[in-house]
Amino acid sequence: MNHPEGHHLAELNLGILKYDWDDPRVQDFVNGLDLVNAAAMRSPGFVWMLPEEEMHFEQTSDAGNMGANPRMASTLSVWEDVASLEHFVWNTVHKRFYDRKAEWYDMGAALRFAMWWVPIGHHPTMAEAMTRFRHLEQHGASDQAFGWAAVKDAQLWRSKSCG
Repeated sequence: MNHPEGHHLAELNLGILKYDWDDPRVQDFVNGLDLVNAAAMRSPGFVWMLPEEEMHFEQTSDAGNMGANPRMASTLSVWEDVASLEHFVWNTVHKRFYDRKAEWYDMGAALRFAMWWVPIGHHPTMAEAMTRFRHLEQHGASDQAFGWAAVKDAQLWRSKSCG
């Protein structure tokens, strides 16, 4: 998907932990969240991230948009472009945590990641993000939502992802 002029890249990743947040088996993940989020916010091209308290509500509340799963661990953010997000995901401390995802996440769900273009200055709501995510899940890559494979310029995911 080509980068349309006047747009930034939004991304939603969904994860469900194998164990409760206070379980010792996920404490390396839990203890690293502030480090990873701080690295994101310092990364060139970072624009915005849904604040932690809003994300917690969206993930765990019956009134949220993500199914009220107490083990949900997700991120909704906006980046200037694909290259900025790709660099953060594959070339920063985030990669160390990504490489350990099978230890912490229930890997049963096939789709866990979606991207889409948003007008510069727009911060997507979780309702919007989940609509985009479900569209990708049901219809495949399109202008509505897409994954790494749909972005010609994105290459790091091919060589640095771990399955």
